[in-house]
Amino acid sequence: MVEQSLWMQKVAADPGHSQWYIERFRQMARAGDDLAGEARFVDAMAARGARILDAGCGPGRVAGLLATAGHDVVGVDVDPELIEAAGQDHPGPRYLVGDLAELDLPSRGIAEPFDVIVSAGNVMTFVAPSTRVEILRRLRNHCADDGRTVIGFGADRDYDFDQFLDDAATAGFAVDLLLGTWDLRPFTGDSDFLVAVLRPGQREA
Repeated sequence: MVEQSLWMQKVAADPGHSQWYIERFRQMARAGDDLAGEARFVDAMAARGARILDAGCGPGRVAGLLATAGHDVVGVDVDPELIEAAGQDHPGPRYLVGDLAELDLPSRGIAEPFDVIVSAGNVMTFVAPSTRVEILRRLRNHCADDGRTVIGFGADRDYDFDQFLDDAATAGFAVDLLLGTWDLRPFTGDSDFLVAVLRPGQREA
């Protein structure tokens, strides 16, 4: 067994947390807020009909939009309530409950690697710190040799950007591009957000 994610620790402490999160995004959608930035970013870098994994898909916001754009999308999240909401609100992708630290989609009948893997919504800051490198390894193992993995999260969330980049290198990723926002602003030393576009590279010994 891996250490329980910080997200599921929150849910254990507050059983209403998942529903609050679901309703938050439903309200934002009803208000007409732009919730498609990450999906637009990924769609722009993917070939038509690409195989895309949304790792930590939550209630399906990004996965659903990518499926609507014509991609073959799988969404995985550790929280069953979020997965249930994803199927209701954003049908189209194949949604699975699972901890990213134990991600093994071939064992669940999904053998082909993915052209693009996306992990938005601060996912990497909601996992158990002890599982971060293992999660990155598993994402790297699910990424096609010529594919890319996109991970975005904010500063001041107890995961230093430099540490993340070190962990990504340990897991076998190389950096293609670093941005400070999903709308393509450059990453600088003062950036309060990181969008890292990674490619499979050499695994460390």
